[in-house]
Amino acid sequence: MNAVSNLANQVGVKPACEALNIARTTFYRNRKKTPYTPVQRPAPPLSLSAEERASVLEVLNSERFQDKSPYEIYPAILDEGKYLCSISSMYRILGDQDQVKERRKQVQRSSYTKPELLATCSNQLWSWDITKLKSVSKWTYFYLYVIIDVFSRYVVGWLVAPREQKSLAKKLIEESCIKQSIPPGQLTVHADRGSSMTSKEVAHLLCDLGVVKSHSRPHVSNDNPFSEAQFKTLKYCPEFPGTFGSIEDARAFCQVFFTWYNTCHYHLGIGMMIPEHVHYGTADAVFQNRSDTLKTAFNQHPERFKNKLPQPPSLPEAVWINNPQKAVIQAIIQTDPIRA
Repeated sequence: MNAVSNLANQVGVKPACEALNIARTTFYRNRKKTPYTPVQRPAPPLSLSAEERASVLEVLNSERFQDKSPYEIYPAILDEGKYLCSISSMYRILGDQDQVKERRKQVQRSSYTKPELLATCSNQLWSWDITKLKSVSKWTYFYLYVIIDVFSRYVVGWLVAPREQKSLAKKLIEESCIKQSIPPGQLTVHADRGSSMTSKEVAHLLCDLGVVKSHSRPHVSNDNPFSEAQFKTLKYCPEFPGTFGSIEDARAFCQVFFTWYNTCHYHLGIGMMIPEHVHYGTADAVFQNRSDTLKTAFNQHPERFKNKLPQPPSLPEAVWINNPQKAVIQAIIQTDPIRA
């Protein structure tokens, strides 16, 4: 707790507790309590002696029983008119010797690194995903591919297709890169681990274009939040019909929606700007115009603003996928180690 207290003076209680994996309630509770001295627990009076435990372990590890569980050993010995200890005691004795483990083959999951991606300008980091659009026909869907710029939230490419197909994803990414004039070595494209996203066709295309690819961890939707949020905006739109009569209807709706999204939608995540303004570098002029308007209103009635000049929402300087705040705190700990 001393380490948490000392680190909290530098970065605050919440980041310090998260960095050291200690609950804040535990930190506050221990700060009020007097130091606790653990008491040595006495041995239970009915427990087996050291000699008896050694004798039981010898039987369990004998050639006859070395491949059997205590649930097989116990009745076998009992049928011979012998009693050593209970089944739970056998397991405790084996556990103390680290001889209890799962003998069946277990699935070994691969270890995936959490993606930590940064965008400080447009066309530096894209995120793309595929979602289903329901058809009026039962069990029929249309597939909407969308590529969004993470920094500006501008949709740089989309298409609606009757199926999910690797070649369509490749075509969309290639056309979007050409349309945005992406030079090699500038762009990172992030996606989840769907079959189209991890296909060799898409991987070879990105390699040819000089684009870095990135993938989410399996079953972690938080690693691709911008595409997920954009799909929610689409499907919660009041004009969203829910079902589409044909693929032409779906394409016609998306054409209207994405035009509105890019050129008319005020996005809270980018300072209530329109994605087009941020993507093409006109947001500073809009921000200055908003500042001038608020300044005029302040000069006319300063008392309405408590004599404090209001400011419009600021533009983002950087946008992260998985901001490594904990890594920064860990770096502080390493440069200035504190012993508990």
